[in-house]
Amino acid sequence: MRVKLCALLAIAMTLGMATPSATAQGPVILKVAIVQQIDSMNPFLAVFQSSTEINRLMYDYLTAYAADDQRVTEGLANRWEPSPDKLTWTFTVPEGKKWSDGQLVTAHDVAFTYNLMLNDEVARTANGSFVTNFASVAAPDDRTVVIRTKAPQVTMLALDIPIVPRHVWEKVPSIKDYANDRMPVVGSGPFVLTDHVAGQFIKLKANKNYWRGPAKYDELHFVYFQNSDAAVQALTKGEIDLVNRMAPAQFDSLGDKPGVTRNKAQGRRFVELLINPGAQTRTGEPIGDGHAALKDVRVRRALAQAIDLDALVQRVSLGYAEKGAGLVPPVFGKWHWQPGEQELRKFDPAAANAALDAAGHPRKADGTRFGLRLVGRAGRAYDEQASEYLKRQLGDIGIPLDVRLVSDNQLNEATTVATYDLAFSGWATNVDPDFVLGLHTCAQRPGADGKGGTSDAYFCDATYDQLYARQLSEFDEGKRVEIVKQMQARFYDQVPAVVLAYENALEAYRSDRFARFTTQPAQGGVIMAQNGMWGYYGAEPAGRAAPPSSRGPALAIGGLVLLALVVVGVVVARRRKATAGERE
Repeated sequence: MRVKLCALLAIAMTLGMATPSATAQGPVILKVAIVQQIDSMNPFLAVFQSSTEINRLMYDYLTAYAADDQRVTEGLANRWEPSPDKLTWTFTVPEGKKWSDGQLVTAHDVAFTYNLMLNDEVARTANGSFVTNFASVAAPDDRTVVIRTKAPQVTMLALDIPIVPRHVWEKVPSIKDYANDRMPVVGSGPFVLTDHVAGQFIKLKANKNYWRGPAKYDELHFVYFQNSDAAVQALTKGEIDLVNRMAPAQFDSLGDKPGVTRNKAQGRRFVELLINPGAQTRTGEPIGDGHAALKDVRVRRALAQAIDLDALVQRVSLGYAEKGAGLVPPVFGKWHWQPGEQELRKFDPAAANAALDAAGHPRKADGTRFGLRLVGRAGRAYDEQASEYLKRQLGDIGIPLDVRLVSDNQLNEATTVATYDLAFSGWATNVDPDFVLGLHTCAQRPGADGKGGTSDAYFCDATYDQLYARQLSEFDEGKRVEIVKQMQARFYDQVPAVVLAYENALEAYRSDRFARFTTQPAQGGVIMAQNGMWGYYGAEPAGRAAPPSSRGPALAIGGLVLLALVVVGVVVARRRKATAGERE
């Protein structure tokens, strides 16, 4: 018996050194659950959080955010310098960085990417706000990028734009029609896209030419699931290795699961309720079919006052969230805004009823005033549960809701063409708040043809736009912080949307297969949905883990010991089964 036990322990240790998701001879594969559809693999068009996350793995940006504290660090450029008047920025792209096909990355690739956005409206779809103030971009040689701006622009080290290879994209005849699916897709990031079947999987391989060095495993697969329930079940069965965006009850259920480690982090995203304020194009033409009553700010304020945010946090998020207010989540400290006592909109159904009466919407004989449509995403626990609370709360003020839960793409279509009254939405916020603030400027509304722009809530307000322009040119950080807070206060007062909550990031991973994941930031940070690619790039298979390195801090557990115990108890180790929304 002693001999058998020793043999089993030896087998366990051997299996512990084996690669996750593979035999000893096969590739090491990290399998990640994905529950949001991909809107596009084209980095100029991709808006969903799932899509932009894939793009961060495929393409580097001009600069990056460090894993440990999110400070600005080297991206494709390793040096930068503004002119004294802050109107000209010179970036240096060092020699030696390569595209995944072996060709050298040069300053001409950077200039090509930015000029493509300047000259093609479609190419500005996803990240156009970053280049709106650019006057010109040039590459006088292979190493130097010179960007001139119309006015000083404080976000020049926060240009979250994937840089594409000129030798590939200069041959693309139409940006709007290009799916970016010629495998393998050439990029400069730590992973190379090799296969994508919509609704099934996305496969990437480690980029052996990556300038920071290749990842410590071979392949990264994203596996589609209809909902987080199915993803969590797959995690517990060992069919996937990493999952995020879990419902609170799902997260709690994994507390005692062997071989699974959980991570609760202060997230960088918010969930909101859009209120169609009378959507218009940039030229002022009405679009969509939002209820006419919602054009009145008094009605929008009344709706917001009838929503019990504390109840949503406690009963829907089970406390794994913070009550919403401004557009920047608390994780970003200095930029976060909370209303003062005079500004605070307290939950008060009686006051909301009175406001609706005063606005000319009295109750009818049946007790209702007018009905509204609420659209959300099917399969997302928050939308499903919160919609029930909203039906009751708005019903109390005489507004019945017709709730429709649809797919990611159907929800995106409805909000893009403004065929909604109320809609669940949400955004992941960058380290610099400019992008999420820019979503609400008049310029981000669609053109006369109803296309282009990335408006979130069809908000167009002269006061807000003036504040936005001021913060963009303000290099005194203290002054800029105050302007950003004034913008959030204005948005809160005009109510084109109600920020419902800042949700915690609830994640879990198979620590018997992957021992370490780099978090961003170091303390209390996330693995997935980062302002970068560190979580995936820094993953280390169990049995190969090393002490934390320059790649950043990580979460870890002793996977070998756990695996040995599992094998002794079970006798035979089971092989894993193969398994076939930056807008949220």
